[in-house]
Formats: sequence, C-alpha cells, structure tokens
Amino acid sequence: MRKAGVIASALLVFTFLAGYSFYLSSAADTSSKQAAGKDANTTKQPEAKDAAIVNGKAIPMSDYQAGIDQLDRRIHMTGRQPDEKEMPALRQEILDNLIARELLKQEAQKKGIKADDAEVETQLDSVKKGTTPENFASSLKQMNMTEPALKEYFASQLAIKKLVDKDLASKASVTPEEVKAFYDGHPDVFKTPETVRASHILVKVEKTATAEEKAQALEKIKAVQKRIQSGEDFAKVAKEVSDCPSKDNGGDLNFFQKGQMVPPFEKAAFSMKPGETSDIVETEFGYHIIRVTDKKEPGTMSFDEVKARIEQHLKNEKMSQELPKYVETLKSKAKIEIFVKQ
Repeated sequence: MRKAGVIASALLVFTFLAGYSFYLSSAADTSSKQAAGKDANTTKQPEAKDAAIVNGKAIPMSDYQAGIDQLDRRIHMTGRQPDEKEMPALRQEILDNLIARELLKQEAQKKGIKADDAEVETQLDSVKKGTTPENFASSLKQMNMTEPALKEYFASQLAIKKLVDKDLASKASVTPEEVKAFYDGHPDVFKTPETVRASHILVKVEKTATAEEKAQALEKIKAVQKRIQSGEDFAKVAKEVSDCPSKDNGGDLNFFQKGQMVPPFEKAAFSMKPGETSDIVETEFGYHIIRVTDKKEPGTMSFDEVKARIEQHLKNEKMSQELPKYVETLKSKAKIEIFVKQ
C-alpha cells in the first residue's frame, strides 16, 4: 500500500492552471483602473464578504479564506508552525492568484473560449479514479464544495488553459535543438530506479480494531492464502475479497519504486522475483498477500522515450515566464478593487 491515505491531489491542492506549474508575481496591482468603455454603473458594490472585485465580478471572501485554510493545512503537513513573518506575503500571493484567475476566466469568456462537457467529465473521472468514493466525498466536504461546483471549477480551468495555449503558444515554441540540449545537459534526470510491478489482496484492519477484530482479519487472510496456494486465480480472488480499490484491477498496483510503499510491503515486494507470491504481510493498513508480476532494473531512459515530455516541459517553462506578463496586461485594462488587508 502506498504511503499515507492519498486523496486525489486534484481535490486537495488545486493548481492555479491545469497542466502548468506557473508562478505568478506576488506584486499586486492594488490601484483601481477603469476598463476602457466600461459603464461604472454596472460595477458591483463592495460587500463585507468580498475579498476583491474584478471588473464588477466579486471574489468572495470565502474563496480567499479557503485558500488561507488550505495554505495552513499544507504548512502543518510539513510538521512546522506557520511563520507569521512570511504569512502576509503568502496571503497576498493567494489573493493575487484569485485575481489573476478571474481575469483569465473573464478573458476566456470574452473570446468565447469554453470547455466541452466531455472534457469536464473526463477531468472529473480522472479524479474519482484516483481515490475511493468515500475519500472523494470526504474531500468535497472538507473543501465545502459540491460536485457541480467542482465541475464548474474544472470547466473554468480548462477554458483558461485553452486561452493561454491560444494566446501564448507562439511565444512558447520549442526547437528540436533545445529539446536535445536539455536531454544531454541533465543526464541524472533520466535515470530510472529499480521498480517492481505487484498485485496484492488486502484484508483491511482499522487502526481502532480490537484484538478480536484483528484476529478475525488474520483468519480471513489465511483462508485467502489457502485459496491462492491451491491454485485459484490471483486476480479473480482479489476482485472477490480484497479491501483495496485495486481489486477492480485484480489487485494490480502497477510499477512502483522504493520509497512509495510502506516499509513492510516494500520489503516483501522487492525481495521477490516475478511470479513469486509472498507470505502474509502485515502493515498499518491490515494484512496483505503480494504477488510480484514484473521487475525493471535501474537504467536510463532513451532520448526517443522522453523527447515529447521534454518538449512539453520546456514549453511549460516558457509559458510560466510569459503568463505573468499576460496577466499584467489584463490588469492594466481592468478595474480591480481590493478589500482585504495583509
């Protein structure tokens, strides 16, 4: 089992722009600038619940506070306390990103750029496949968000991505020479560690389980072990009895490297050869039976294997340099009113 109860990162930590890792300048343009030709009578009047108003469109204080809460959670996950000296700049960055996102969203709407329903459903499905229904529902509740609201968020993010791709693509072109130079100049990046592919069957044991419940789980996994040893199909048994979401794939966990699984699981998996099946393995999640199905030795990825990804990486880097300039251009034409003080 992978370390920690992983909830889909797309739900817990929304990136500013799907598909990119952009850093937006934290220097906020707090001056109010009247957009050319904009009717001042259409501007929304500020309310206490607004963090800012961008061209008459409010950014709710609840959105800003959600960003602050998420930041606090991420800091606490590192095991340290927030540094009050750095918090004003981090809070400002959250507000800047919300303003930038609203500007980009408005620009996409202005140009008639939007996401198809199918694209939104695909994005939602990818999130759901990365977690359990229970974790999905828990994450939405934690974020005070409904599924329709999440779909609306994805729709706006996809529209923004299309806008940026369209307007900045010409400034982010990458040549074959640049791609090859990056590959040659970063040999360590393309080294691959030893990996194994394994399937497993889990009989879950809750952390709060009593001694009796734990004993019952152990008896259950022993019965499963006998079925496997008698020659029953591993995948079929996994689909029938496993308590892990991987049961839908016959227990298959795909390839993983050292450091990705909890120690007892990892030790067993990496000690076996393809085709071998473990004894009963106990972890913090419960009892497992593990079967290794494939193994890859350490190596180096070839240029042909990675050139497409390198090209996309270099394109994203160039986009990340151009995006703040693009947002500043939108800001210069916008009326932005800010009501929170850092």
